Amino acid sequence: MDWTKQYIGKVKLDPNWRQEYERKKISAEEAVRKVKSGDNVVCPIGRDPLALCLALASRKEELRGVHIFMGSPTVDFGWWDVGWEDSFMVKIGFAASGGVASDHLAQRRGDAVIGGLCITGKLPDKWDADVLFVEVSPPDGDGFCSFGASVYDKRHWVAKAKLVLAEVNDRLIRTCGDNFVHVSQIDYFVEHPHTGRKPGEVRLDGKPLTAVTEEQKQICAYVTTLIHDGDTIQVGQGSTSETLIRAGLLDDRCDIGWHSEVTPAGIIRLVRAGVITGKYKTLDRGKAVATAIGGGTTEDMSFVHMNPMFELRDIEYTHDPRTIGALDNMVTINNALEVDLTGQVNAESMGPQMLSGAGGLLAFSIGSYLSKNGRFIIVFPSTAKDGAISRIVPMLRCGSKITVPHTLADIVVTEYGIARLRGKSQRERAEELTVVARPDFRDDLKKTARELYWP
Repeated sequence: MDWTKQYIGKVKLDPNWRQEYERKKISAEEAVRKVKSGDNVVCPIGRDPLALCLALASRKEELRGVHIFMGSPTVDFGWWDVGWEDSFMVKIGFAASGGVASDHLAQRRGDAVIGGLCITGKLPDKWDADVLFVEVSPPDGDGFCSFGASVYDKRHWVAKAKLVLAEVNDRLIRTCGDNFVHVSQIDYFVEHPHTGRKPGEVRLDGKPLTAVTEEQKQICAYVTTLIHDGDTIQVGQGSTSETLIRAGLLDDRCDIGWHSEVTPAGIIRLVRAGVITGKYKTLDRGKAVATAIGGGTTEDMSFVHMNPMFELRDIEYTHDPRTIGALDNMVTINNALEVDLTGQVNAESMGPQMLSGAGGLLAFSIGSYLSKNGRFIIVFPSTAKDGAISRIVPMLRCGSKITVPHTLADIVVTEYGIARLRGKSQRERAEELTVVARPDFRDDLKKTARELYWP
């Protein structure tokens, strides 16, 4: 039986849905004419709906005070430029460092949404959506569309929005899990303009893969010792964390489980190779679970398409610490910008300037803490700016965000080794972290630690 059959009855199904679908087809220009000045427009995390966003940007001179929420912007539609603020006021959920919205945030012409546990049902009423832009596949035989390679909170916004505009992309994959929306739940459909780009292995922020560095290989060698056969793994976005998969992090392991936000390059290969099986998962056994699939080739995505081993689930499931904590032997591996000597983790900003977002870092740190034999691992090279700045710092600078508090600190890994922080005092943590800092900075760190934590 087709997987969507189990959901029949949860939406109002019309046997004449095909006529309804054809009746709802309009051009992108017609669709965005329904956006009014002062409206709240939501583009959830995932692929930006190109036709809808471009058509909306073309109305710059007509519209005033349109509030746009971009979950994870990757395309320059113009509204990031100086002088567009009167027409479009943009909030950003997760802005990749160096991405299209970086200058927009740095110059404080836009706003950054504070992330955390990603429980969308807890959002206040001010997050009401007048119009939702979302990308979907064409409907299947029962009138269900797929959200393709990313679900996140899209079903939440479909249910909440007053008007749902869907951009139909016939290249999107279908998956099992929560990856569906019915024709009857969408107000209008527009055609997606194909750009000719085909899937290929890329970083999770869409940038080309870079060669694995010697530092990353050394970090991988340390982290591998912390992972056991049968563990369930999460790997977050980041220049070091997601590179570890290509560096061979899991290649010599057996029956690994997967429960994550995303799938970095190399994960689908490990499923195909039988390394990731989910055999010992205490929840969703035999399933590779995420809210988004990324970093794969065309062949990889074809393998995921309707493969019952893969489930894309709502973010309220994948990021719920109670779900994560129900998985025994949960190992979470994530990037950060810096860690202070007490174990506070900053993964978002340098001072008050936002460079990224919290993503699932807090949720997965709590979940791994709740998990039986769980481990929460932060990975990064010991320095930034070609060795000029230590990522292990005495204290976070004024205005820097505390993405994960010191109360959840567990393991920090650099190219110099493993610092184990859980259950240790301030002095003990300072000593552990100083050892994995770059040697050039250790004396200053020791001196400052003495001033801070010793009489």
